[in-house]
Amino acid sequence: MSYAETIGSRTYRFADLKTLIAKASPQRSGDQLAGVAAASEEERVAAMALAQVPLRTFLNEALIPYESDEVTRLMIDSHSPEAFAEISHLTVGDFRNWLLSGATNSDALTRIAPSLTPEMVAAVSKLMRNQDLIAAARKRPVIRRFRNTVGFCRDTCRCGCNLTIPRTTSKASLLRCSTA
Repeated sequence: MSYAETIGSRTYRFADLKTLIAKASPQRSGDQLAGVAAASEEERVAAMALAQVPLRTFLNEALIPYESDEVTRLMIDSHSPEAFAEISHLTVGDFRNWLLSGATNSDALTRIAPSLTPEMVAAVSKLMRNQDLIAAARKRPVIRRFRNTVGFCRDTCRCGCNLTIPRTTSKASLLRCSTA
């Protein structure tokens, strides 16, 4: 499927979903070397047409052919249509807004997680600023378990304070603490 976006009098065309996602990425030297980067900032802005792509498209138009990639097969085969029903009507831009809305909480994210593909997540992340990514990530708790000091010992820093250092660190390579 082809995608197009008009800015002023110029129309930018993107041959497929893979090209659209690649052109929507921030400028990176690796993308330029691979020949997939947007040719200009204007083309990169035009690639934000990605916001209008329905999430369902990512299930119908695999970026890497199903037949040739085991990871793609695994993701498509393990996709949960029941979980996807909650967000299936959304576009990538609407999904971004849904993630950032106050009504979306950890339970909602847990419910839809089995329905998301890496391509959906990558597409929505291209539309989000750093602050948006942080706000969405805060809705998922980080569970910390088994935090202790096993594997650490108390030793003396060069300045004489008691500094906790890993047992694997040689005494000759000890770093100075902030007071040294």
